[in-house]
Order: sequence, then C-alpha cells, then structure tokens
Amino acid sequence: MTSAPPPAADVRPERAAAADVPAIHALRRSLEDWMAARGIDQWPVGSLPVERIAAQVDDGQWWVVRDAAGLRGTVRVVATDPEYWGDDDAPALYVHGLMVDRRASGTGLGRALVEWVGDRARAAGATWLRLDHRASNPHLDDVYRSWGFEEVAATDRPGFAVVLMQRPAGTTYRVAGGRRADAGGGP
Repeated sequence: MTSAPPPAADVRPERAAAADVPAIHALRRSLEDWMAARGIDQWPVGSLPVERIAAQVDDGQWWVVRDAAGLRGTVRVVATDPEYWGDDDAPALYVHGLMVDRRASGTGLGRALVEWVGDRARAAGATWLRLDHRASNPHLDDVYRSWGFEEVAATDRPGFAVVLMQRPAGTTYRVAGGRRADAGGGP
C-alpha cells in the first residue's frame, strides 16, 4: 500500500555521504533494468558508473531520502549543466538523477523532490528550475509538463536526442482537485 504524496515541505532530503554511493548506484541499476525490461529508453543499462556517482557525491551534488527499508529516493542538484545546456549563464538549478525506488512508486515522492529543489532554487535567487529527458521518452515529457515545465529546446547527443525543459524557479505546482495550481509567484 502506498501513502499519499508528501508535500515538498515534508520531504527532507539529506546530502548523500560516501556510504550512500553503493545504494545510489544499486537504485540506478535496478531502475535501468526495470526500464530496459519494459522497452523504456531513458537510462541505458550500465550508463552511470559507480565511480562517477562517488565523485558527484564527494562534490555534494546528491541528496537522498531514506525509510526503514533503505534508500527511497534521490535527486542530484547542480548549478550548471554545460553538457546539455551549453554555456547558458542564466541563474538556474538543474535536476538530475531523480530516482524513486519502485516500492515508493506512485507516492508523489519524485514530484516532492522536484518541488524541494524548486524551493532551493528560489531561495538561492535562481531564475529557472531545469531538467531534461530523452526525446524518446514521451511519458517523462507528459509528467514534467504536468509539473509546470515547458520545453525550451532539443539537443542531439551521440545516439539520442534530449529535451531541455524549465519552469520559473519561483513557481510551485501543486495538484488541487485534479488540476495544476500555481501556488507561488514567478521570478
């Protein structure tokens, strides 16, 4: 049985520590396998080595949410993303590595983590909250649009295309009566 979505204010991710690296990697690998088994083209199997996660954790980029069973969800937050967004110097925070363990699927944890990053972006004075996904994954496009993100551009990567999306950092989207509601002001 899943619980109701936690409000962003109730989600309190902790900065990941070196001891979290194996669990973050294991969650990523389990989701890669799950997607591959269903023909979902987002994260190819084995595409994020544990050494890269370790370096990112050491740099303070990963945040984790735990429960009694272990790692429940993660998000990686960075202030620049030249790999996908180029040399764009607009003040923004970027969401990467958004993962929710399958046991927490449908609880709203992913959305709550994105809202939490949005709160951080607003507090940091950022103009934009940004993320991306593979163009071949229309489900994520629908999900992110329902969270208030709009497509900015698509960029070609070796072997795949990426959709770049953003929304104003000062805007929080909540579901009220089944509809999206703007509960905050833009920048």
